Amino acid sequence: MTTPDPVSPAPSPPARIAALDFLRGFAVLGILAINITGFWGPQLASLSPALPRPDGAGLGWFVVSFMLFDGKMRGLFTLLFGASMVLFAQSVERRGLSSDVMQVRRLLWLMLFGYLHYALLWWGDILFAYALCGLLALALRRLDPRALLAIALPVFVLAHAFDALAALPAIAGEQRVLAGLGTPADRAAMADIATRVAQSLAADAQVLHAGWGPAVALRVIGTPTFPITAALNTFSETFPLMLIGMALFKCGFFTARWPRRAMAAVALGGTALGGAATAALLLWADHAGWPPQLTFAVTTDMAALPRLAMALGYAAALLLAWPALADRAPGRAMAAAGRCAFTNYLGTSLVMSALFCGWAAGLGWGNAHEVQRGSLPLFVGLGWALMLAWPQAWLARFGQGPLEALWRRLTFAGVTRSADGAG
Repeated sequence: MTTPDPVSPAPSPPARIAALDFLRGFAVLGILAINITGFWGPQLASLSPALPRPDGAGLGWFVVSFMLFDGKMRGLFTLLFGASMVLFAQSVERRGLSSDVMQVRRLLWLMLFGYLHYALLWWGDILFAYALCGLLALALRRLDPRALLAIALPVFVLAHAFDALAALPAIAGEQRVLAGLGTPADRAAMADIATRVAQSLAADAQVLHAGWGPAVALRVIGTPTFPITAALNTFSETFPLMLIGMALFKCGFFTARWPRRAMAAVALGGTALGGAATAALLLWADHAGWPPQLTFAVTTDMAALPRLAMALGYAAALLLAWPALADRAPGRAMAAAGRCAFTNYLGTSLVMSALFCGWAAGLGWGNAHEVQRGSLPLFVGLGWALMLAWPQAWLARFGQGPLEALWRRLTFAGVTRSADGAG
């Protein structure tokens, strides 16, 4: 018996994988709705509607994107990455290969892709962090679902709860200063964060105003270890969500083995509870006027649990909807976009960085702020149209997206038919 060439184009996916592609398509489209602010402006603009400057329409878009997309789509994408690690291991083991060796190769190549993404295009890469956390998650992938959850949930909850609680004294001091009751220490702390915010905005503006070559040099020479720092800063989210994704795949959540009633409860409970908590946090920050200490705490650690709840709710709702959409044009288009998620993710970085950083036709919309934050949904719509337009035709001919095929070929480089279990 001869096994398939491990680097040939992948065949059409079975139903359970198509459902994961459908979820992945929603996730990669939703990620753009958040990343667009990072392409347009400084890093801190993704965390606060008051930066680099407040405006009414921009606040509206910030609220919508934070409520519906921020952290939820990245969380869904991370859950699916964990599930895909189990799926990949099963696939290569059926071919007689070492799943651990092949996973390490796959993740090391992803790490390289991630660093190049950061260096050549944009600071907001997530692939490097996925690869780094994936290497650690790989050591735990053989655990049963309960053991995976027993590790993941405490790491996720305790890390974010500790950071949220640790931020409360600084928030209280900030509120005292704003009320005219601050101590000298409170005022000094508020001045310090204002200085650090200004420095961050200035550094990011320098990159945004540079051409492509100088911007690459600023990232590679000025902040060469930024991907490592970012991976460590997001470890308490990325790593446990990967483990949760593995656990959910193993217990049948992603493979239609849960009762519809249970899935509906997760869908309704996750979106309702997470949405209500997210809305409460937004109202708190808005009522306070979006001061930096409060805003950064609200939009990061305090929102972590609501984001996870909503990500799980979205996943359950989409899985319930998939059977009805599988043979319909919208469902097929979304699944194809998800099957090409790697190419779509990096492709949108290329397009949006080119537009906003000024090295495409000299537009530089992010530099001169010719585009206001409130107009960013137009660019999100453009990105979504591009991500949905090409994959079906491409997959019909080639079976995989171009970067998916390259990643697969690099991962399996040197693996022969005989080494793949032929005989």
